[in-house]
Amino acid sequence: MSTVIYHNPRCSKSRQTLALLQENGIEPQIVEYLQSPPDVATLTHILQQLGISAGELIRTGEDDYKAAGDQLTSLSEADLMAWMINHPKVIQRPIVVTDKGARVGRPPEAVLEII
Repeated sequence: MSTVIYHNPRCSKSRQTLALLQENGIEPQIVEYLQSPPDVATLTHILQQLGISAGELIRTGEDDYKAAGDQLTSLSEADLMAWMINHPKVIQRPIVVTDKGARVGRPPEAVLEII
């Protein structure tokens, strides 16, 4: 499996994580997830590799999250993932996926465990 980074080029941590991968000789497949959000199967796989729930992958400071308010607390895991896919700005970034697992690049050095 190749290395994949779910990347937002406007995010400094995402840019730093991409640079760190490249400094280590890895040219990952870059998925700009704001334009190409993961589908449910992909997001499910990522969450399984991270070992977390969908709610733990949400950026709670984002306007979309704040606007949704208490609605999100009553959603099932599947419905929450569907909401995240429709509002990809709320997904933590960057996410790096390799055959050794997945990590959120916060801090960027966290991805070194899986390369």
